[in-house]
Amino acid sequence: MPTPSVKLEPVKELVIKELLFFKSVEELARFANIAAGGRPSALYWADGVAFLYYPLPLTAKITATELVREGRLYWVMVCFALMPEYERVVETREKLMVPVIDVSSCSLFRAVASTLKEKAGELTTSNQNQSQS
Repeated sequence: MPTPSVKLEPVKELVIKELLFFKSVEELARFANIAAGGRPSALYWADGVAFLYYPLPLTAKITATELVREGRLYWVMVCFALMPEYERVVETREKLMVPVIDVSSCSLFRAVASTLKEKAGELTTSNQNQSQS
């Protein structure tokens, strides 16, 4: 039986519909726990950013078509906080222990982290300007 060929086709474009920025990784960990209904959850980490994402289900006909034909992937929401150094677990003051998975070996997640860092800078600057008004 011949060995099948394997072809890698990276995502060409990721479309993120909404962002939710947290001032601390502890707040993000609390949110992850609540959003998961108290079930075990984890955060992802790449290049100084901790995040979790909610993809648009591939069951939607248009989503599957866009991914296959255009290489476009959709995430409905990304929640994130800056986390300069990787830590395996985030512990909150309520003693919630949320694991953190280092996904920085994936080019897609590194690109997401880079974009999120830019957005965090914009959001932080915007909030500081509003506070001074």
